[in-house]
Amino acid sequence: MKDLKDILKGMTLEFFGTGQHKISPSIHLSQKDAIFLDVRSEQEQKTISFSLMYHMPVLHIPICEIPDRVDEIPKDKTVGIFCSSGARAAMTYLYLRTLGYDKVRIIEGGYPNLSNECKPGNLLKYLKENS
Repeated sequence: MKDLKDILKGMTLEFFGTGQHKISPSIHLSQKDAIFLDVRSEQEQKTISFSLMYHMPVLHIPICEIPDRVDEIPKDKTVGIFCSSGARAAMTYLYLRTLGYDKVRIIEGGYPNLSNECKPGNLLKYLKENS
């Protein structure tokens, strides 16, 4: 386990200025050996769900269940954490970092940026590049 104090001390201007904690949906969805971690509530997930079947596995674990289900989140893959505004993703990011997850990122932009990556043109481009 990593100390939260040490993690916070590493969050310098360079850390934030280079976006080491965030990732765009387009970059995350194009990565191999990555997962999409959706930390929204069950009700939100049932209202708008993401399968991303052509891109990567999706884990739907509400933030309130993360402590009890953390073993479902692989440490050897890049984990892109998603919620509608980024607040829950940021909390989950810090929690996972304290548990030794080094390959975690907050997916930027909420619904608008993610849904843009699922539009027909972007999906077709992705499928052609990865077929």
